[in-house]
Amino acid sequence: MRAAAVAVLNLSGLGLGYAFMRRWLLMLVCWAATAVLLFVVLPADPDGVSGGTLALYGLFLLLAAAHGAYVGLRTRLVWPTSSPLAILLGVVLLALPAASGVLYESARQEAIEKMLLDRLDDADGLVEKASGQSFGTAEPKYRKALNAYQGLTADHPDSRAAEKIPARLKTFYTTVGAPYEEKNYCEAVEPLEFLRTVPRTVSKKELGSLATWPDDRLATSLYECGSYGLNGNDDANWSTMFNNLLDTFPKSDQAAKVEPAVKAVVDDAVKDVGGDDPCAAVDSLKSLSTQVQGLGGAEAGIDKALDDDASRADSAASTGVYACGVDQYKDGDFEEAVTSMNDFVAAHKSHKNAPRAKKIAIAAEVAQEIPAAGKRLPTTRSGGSISVTVKNDSPEDITVMYTGPVTGSFKLKGCGSCTTYSWSSTLLTNFKPCNDNKKYPQKTISLPTGTTYFVHKPKSGSTSTPATDTAKLSSGYIYTECAYMTSGYGANS
Repeated sequence: MRAAAVAVLNLSGLGLGYAFMRRWLLMLVCWAATAVLLFVVLPADPDGVSGGTLALYGLFLLLAAAHGAYVGLRTRLVWPTSSPLAILLGVVLLALPAASGVLYESARQEAIEKMLLDRLDDADGLVEKASGQSFGTAEPKYRKALNAYQGLTADHPDSRAAEKIPARLKTFYTTVGAPYEEKNYCEAVEPLEFLRTVPRTVSKKELGSLATWPDDRLATSLYECGSYGLNGNDDANWSTMFNNLLDTFPKSDQAAKVEPAVKAVVDDAVKDVGGDDPCAAVDSLKSLSTQVQGLGGAEAGIDKALDDDASRADSAASTGVYACGVDQYKDGDFEEAVTSMNDFVAAHKSHKNAPRAKKIAIAAEVAQEIPAAGKRLPTTRSGGSISVTVKNDSPEDITVMYTGPVTGSFKLKGCGSCTTYSWSSTLLTNFKPCNDNKKYPQKTISLPTGTTYFVHKPKSGSTSTPATDTAKLSSGYIYTECAYMTSGYGANS
C-alpha cells in the first residue's frame, strides 16, 4: 500500500510522494515540471492549452507516479507513517489539479470574452472612422464591421459582446444613414440602399425594427433628390431617382408626389417659352418630354398622367421653336434661326405662325449674306407699287430671296444659252449682263419703296457662291435685277 500511496501523492504534480520519502531532488524535478507547465499556460489564452502540452505533462505525472511506486516499495514514508492515511491524503490532494483546471477554464473563458470585446471594439472603430468619409470610401469598412457583428452573434451568441450587438447595430444604422438626417438627400441614397441589404447578412429577427428602418428614409431621399434634379440641378439624375422610387416604393406617399412635381416643372417650362430665353425653354421641354417618357409609374398608377405630361412638353417644345427662332433672329443667330423656322414650318404647316415663320427663314438666309438685312423682323406683308424684274443670265437654277419692307423668294430656271462670265470682263466699263436680247428666265414682282436686300442663291450642290444686291427703291422707276455667274480670280457668281 505504501507504493500506491507514493504514486497517488505524486499525481498531484507536487512530488509529495518523493517529499515524504525525503527524495528532495526528485521532488524538485516534479516542481520544475509543474512550474514549466504554469509558465506555458498562464496567463490563460482564449485558445487554451495545446493537446501536446497536456499529453506531455500527463505522461510526466504517470512516470512520476510509477517511479514513486517503485521507490516506495523499498523506502518507508517519513510522514504519514500509515499507508492508508497517505493514500487518503493523496486522493484529497488530487483535487488541486482538478481545481486548477476549473480555475484555468474560467480564466480562459474570460480571455475569450475579452478577445470578443476587443473584436467588437475594432468593429466599432471601423464604423467611427468611416463616419467622416464618403460612402464610396467608407463602404468596405462598413461591410467589414457588419461581418464582425454578424460573426460575434452567430459564433458566440451567449457572449457579453453578442449582448451589445443590438445597440451597436442601431449605432451602425444611424451612422451609415447620417446624410439623410443632415438632409443631404442625394448623398443619402446610396448608403440607405446599402442598409436595405443588411438583412441578407444579419437576420431580420436580430435586426428587429432596423430591418425596415431605411425604407421610408430612402423613399424620401429618392423623391427629394429627384426633385432637386428636376428643378434644374445637373448633379442629380432626377429620372433615375424617380424611376428607382416608382419601382421600389410604388405605393408610397413619396411616389404619389412624382407626377405633380413633373407636371409643375412642365407648366413652368411651357410658360418660359414666352420668356427671355425661349430656346432654353424649348430645349428643356424636349429633354423633359424624353425623360418623362422613360418613367414607369404603372404600378404606382400614374403612368397615364405622366404620358400626358410628356405629350404636353413635346407639343409645347414643337410650337415653341417659333419663339426660339424669333429670338435667334433678333440675336443675330441667323443660321440657327433658319433651321428653327424651317423645322417649325415642317411640323406645323397649318399653324397661324407658319406664314411668318417662312418669311423669317427667308430673311435670315438673306441676313447671313447681308447682315444689315436682319435688323428688323420681317412681317407677312406682300406687294407694293414698284415693279422689279429679276432675270437669270446664268446656266444654273437659282433661288432669289429678298427682304426689306416685304419678304419673299422664288426660283428661276437656268438660262440654257447663257455662259459664265470671266471675272476680268466684269471690270470693263461696258460690262452689261442680261443685255443680249435673249429670252432670260425672269420674274417680275411688286415691292414697296425703301431698301430691299437681294440674294441670288445657286441650286444645292453648286460650287458657286451666292450673289447679293442692295436696292433702294423709289416711286416712278422700274427696276431690273440680273443674276449671272463669273469665274476666275474673285467671286464666281
